[in-house]
Amino acid sequence: MAFTLPALPYAYDALAPYMSKETLEFHHDKHHNAYVVAGNTLAGDGTKYAGKSLEDICKEAFAGKDQPVVNQIGQHWNHTHFWQWMKPNGGGKKLPGKLETLVTAYGGYDKLRTDFVQAGVTQFGSGWCWLVIDKDGKLATAKTPNGENPLMHGQKPILGCDVWEHSYYIDYRNLRPKYIEAFFDNLVNWEHVEKLMG
Repeated sequence: MAFTLPALPYAYDALAPYMSKETLEFHHDKHHNAYVVAGNTLAGDGTKYAGKSLEDICKEAFAGKDQPVVNQIGQHWNHTHFWQWMKPNGGGKKLPGKLETLVTAYGGYDKLRTDFVQAGVTQFGSGWCWLVIDKDGKLATAKTPNGENPLMHGQKPILGCDVWEHSYYIDYRNLRPKYIEAFFDNLVNWEHVEKLMG
């Protein structure tokens, strides 16, 4: 079964001014689509990954050091959720109950926000910053390079922010910290985060 580019769950201009229509058009229609096209070549029908879930392909490719598949299929999984992790009028400190319990145990919202932004700022080069459920069941922040994601490291990703330059350069130029802060404060879809907690 071929991988396909999912439609955005909102209009291209719905996340402005925090993420512009131009950014979404380039990021979704060009960058994400390129990962889908490459993913179909590397891990689609006729390959050893055929018929497997994106999650399983991510883990298997990482374990087998299949870097092209790690990057392309990893990026397809990451972006498929990235669009869902945002919504118009998102962000804010009002969290769903189950998630709020984990955040309180972590040290509170402000600590979580600081650590998440710091993970993104300190990811050298291209990559992602994350909130994950760690192997001990507790909330943690993480960062990964390129197309990697926490699935490949035995963690459950529940929120990710793309810190590749294509995700923010049109709107923020070189100000990556401002972009991550705007994402966390104004765009995060906390309901989707809670849904991924399982």
